[in-house]
Amino acid sequence: MSLSSPGIAILFEHSEWFQPLFAELDRRGLPYDRLLAAELSYDPHARTSQYALVVNRMSPSAYLRGHGNGIFFVREYLRHLKEIGVEVINGYDAYLVETSKATQLGIYEALGIRYPRARVINHSSQAVSAAQGMDYPVMVKPNIGGSGAKIQLFHERGELVTAVRSGTLDLGIDSTALVQEFLPAHEGAIVRIEVLNGEFLYAIKVFPPPGEGFNLCPSDICQEEQEAMIAPATNVGYCPATPAKRAMRIEVFTPPKEAIEAALCLARAAHLDVGGIEYLVNARDGGLYFYDINALSNFVTDAPRIVGFDPFERLVDLILSRIHQEAFRK
Repeated sequence: MSLSSPGIAILFEHSEWFQPLFAELDRRGLPYDRLLAAELSYDPHARTSQYALVVNRMSPSAYLRGHGNGIFFVREYLRHLKEIGVEVINGYDAYLVETSKATQLGIYEALGIRYPRARVINHSSQAVSAAQGMDYPVMVKPNIGGSGAKIQLFHERGELVTAVRSGTLDLGIDSTALVQEFLPAHEGAIVRIEVLNGEFLYAIKVFPPPGEGFNLCPSDICQEEQEAMIAPATNVGYCPATPAKRAMRIEVFTPPKEAIEAALCLARAAHLDVGGIEYLVNARDGGLYFYDINALSNFVTDAPRIVGFDPFERLVDLILSRIHQEAFRK
């Protein structure tokens, strides 16, 4: 096939997050179609596709922006593409992991990788008993969340009991949630390891502001224009240009070898072509605990300054390698 016509499709929901991806594709003169996940259809009778490669950039937090209709639809669309043999970056299997924290727990268990103790429930009446034997604080975390959405923290058993009785627990759009220990993080920081095509890409250490929720999405972080180029640490205190973005301190970081190896094992088990794996160092015992496998890796804001290169260039390199392989097979 020729790249003079769109053989590439970018499946996405949040257009702002992927403007850098679109810009890099445009810069290289690569034709592609944009598939908006909330306005899509497919024919199950079709056994071929006009696309040699689909790049899945669907967000599980789409329901927060009025696009919840795309979440389960994309699962079926990706299943269809898998059935007819279309090459997909972060395809059906990766998307199943992305949209199920319960599935992620199973992966940790299978690989013997430590994670905060958790149990899975499908009704708020089970929350208190699920937390039995855990150390408080505990979280109730929707199975399908995205960007820390709808996570609730309870510092003691009485708070959780009150929430159950008042009917204020939100188990998310599939009525499934984790009841999970909230571990104190060393230095108050978490680490996000980005992987691409089975290899370590970069890592950042994120210092969430206390009491401001659980949204650690690195593309939502506002950067100050006054910061020095590619500083080892970026302190973010305000965002005058884009108030919706959050202030957060981040640092480029080199994780220990064991953390990188564990992240790469998780990425393989989750079928991630690109993604972010998050862990923390438990301040109680000094151990590494992994807690999130994120297939929607939209990279850190202002990455060239923070990590020293543009990850979207590397992602487009991967896209090109996959499209050329597919074209050769055809």
